[in-house]
Amino acid sequence: MSSAPADAGVRTARTPVPDGRVVVRTLVSLKLRLLRNGLRRSRGRAVLYVVGAVLGLLFAALIALALALLNGHPGAGDAGVMLVGALTIGWAALPLFLFSSDESADPTRLTMLPLRPGPLLRGSVLAALIGPGPLVALVLLTGAALSGADGAASAVAAVIGVPLAVLSLVTLSRAVAAGNARLLSSRRGKDFAIFGGLLFALLIQVANVGSQSVFGKPGKNGLDLSPLEPVASVLRWVPPVGAVDAGRTAGEGRYALALLQLASTAALLALLLRWWRASLQQLMVTADASTLEVARGVQASRGWGFLPAGRTGAVMQRHLRYAWREPRAKAAVFTSIGMTLVICVLSVVQGWSSVYLVAATGMFLGLQMLNLFGMDGSAFWMVAATLLSPADAREELRGRAYAVLSYAIPVTLVLALFLAAVTGDWAGLAPAVGLAFVLLGCGIAIGAVLSVLAPYTMPADNSPMRNAAPGQGGLVMLNSFGSMFGAALLSLPVTGYLGWALLADGPTWPVLPLGPLYGALVAFLGIRLAAGRLLERTPEILAKAVER
Repeated sequence: MSSAPADAGVRTARTPVPDGRVVVRTLVSLKLRLLRNGLRRSRGRAVLYVVGAVLGLLFAALIALALALLNGHPGAGDAGVMLVGALTIGWAALPLFLFSSDESADPTRLTMLPLRPGPLLRGSVLAALIGPGPLVALVLLTGAALSGADGAASAVAAVIGVPLAVLSLVTLSRAVAAGNARLLSSRRGKDFAIFGGLLFALLIQVANVGSQSVFGKPGKNGLDLSPLEPVASVLRWVPPVGAVDAGRTAGEGRYALALLQLASTAALLALLLRWWRASLQQLMVTADASTLEVARGVQASRGWGFLPAGRTGAVMQRHLRYAWREPRAKAAVFTSIGMTLVICVLSVVQGWSSVYLVAATGMFLGLQMLNLFGMDGSAFWMVAATLLSPADAREELRGRAYAVLSYAIPVTLVLALFLAAVTGDWAGLAPAVGLAFVLLGCGIAIGAVLSVLAPYTMPADNSPMRNAAPGQGGLVMLNSFGSMFGAALLSLPVTGYLGWALLADGPTWPVLPLGPLYGALVAFLGIRLAAGRLLERTPEILAKAVER
């Protein structure tokens, strides 16, 4: 790119470009400083990080030891191949779900610096290898290589293949992150992370059920790994899986095929590095399209016709917009729905399904009333400025409760019909719906009270993977478990009657009218109690909301 000619008497100055070795050292030291400063933010966070890393390494070591002990068993190499395949999928998907929570994976933070792509790539590769993730991958891949190893040739191939596979996995993860950096840092990208995370969790549960069907049936000579062979026979030729399986191939005397597996992984690594470098170069020289768009006129909101009039309807509309547009609010809503869906699907697959599982919907969606004002962040001062009377406080809380009910009720009814159709227990549909509604109403009551009495600070960024600022773990636990146990205790009159009716073969249909009525009464009382304390606690809630 040529520079524009300078005016007469004015000398142009170029920004000096740092030496490549300096850039590499700086990026590596920056990653170390990010890890260190992250641990220094709070003692609790440091303890959780260390404990999590140690437990992760121990768990990985146990899996690797189990694979090593399988050596010589028929199908042991297939088990190692399946593990490497799962790791490859996980490392490829990781940046799509956790991109916004890993600052070192976001290359757009460096776009304003005068950096060449080559040194930036080398420094990013070395920085990406720092941390517990690559170490856990190294341990697991070593166990996978040992599962099929046999002789000195296998050892030589494993010494080359395992580090090559680790480097390929790390490069794959960062290349995916760099290639989709601007998408993943946008609101649509965060929405994708939410839905993708729920789908990924569901797939993990499906894989868990499948693994139980494979490993839960011992064969004549012990563990039967034969069902893995068809899939493993294809995966072992896919890089970087082939680099780890090269040890088994070399141990069988097929040296040419082992070299081919290693070469294919090396070729993949070269292609990933080229893609990563091209993505970094494009990010450095291309402006973000979102900054070039011409500002468009914004139409004034006219409200939604089906909402209540007055402040209650306005609050309801604002809360629903948060639930759809704000990544953390959307993550909370869809995680609650997703957890219920996972439970229902697993219960159907494993054969223990019941229509009463719909009660989990009322329990989980009732959690959406927790920390109502912490989610507002610094914008809560605009709400606080309008809370002038107890009536204002009641309408504020009532509007938020109505917003939660607007999506909780349809979801509950749909899931109840699904479970009744799957189980054939249409007689239990009415009491199950009543049970879900009483838990939902009690959860709304407890959530409103805890939002006023025990608010906590949300992080400054909009990452859907972080729901509380550092040091707020105790308050988060108090809100979550307090809401669930409180809702269970408050609903005892209805749940107690239902339990008696089921045990004594009494009528269960009264739970359908009793549940919603009792839940509505408890929710009304809870909102009224919380509104009475909201005005006097507004300054403290505001301090929590704006704290970062």
